[in-house]
Amino acid sequence: MTKNTETVLVVDDQPGVRRLICEALLDDGRLVEQASNGMEALKKLAKKKYRLILLDIKMPGMNGLETLNEIRKVDSGVPVVMMTAYSELDILEKISGKGVDHISKPFDLNELRALVNNIISREAASRAEIKTG
Repeated sequence: MTKNTETVLVVDDQPGVRRLICEALLDDGRLVEQASNGMEALKKLAKKKYRLILLDIKMPGMNGLETLNEIRKVDSGVPVVMMTAYSELDILEKISGKGVDHISKPFDLNELRALVNNIISREAASRAEIKTG
């Protein structure tokens, strides 16, 4: 049985990381698209709504925090998970007020899958509650 197939966008400048995450989520029956940087992610977001965005914090050019701010201008409600190999407190403080989840690299793929599934389930329950409420 496949899960909800609304698309997840993976934004990371490292092709190997994107491929690994995509394969794990595809194995869970999810549709996945990739972007190698913030600008590419914003171009995709301008054309399509995503169920969830996995966003690397440290990227050349437009970093993850700048990309997040632009994402919020286009789609203020899309869930975002910030991914970072840097567990610096100042970065985590900056994202804590933006209504996003985070996961530290290197992450366990099962932990990432569980986080994605939990966020999507939480969002689906919230939408169902709004419809019936």
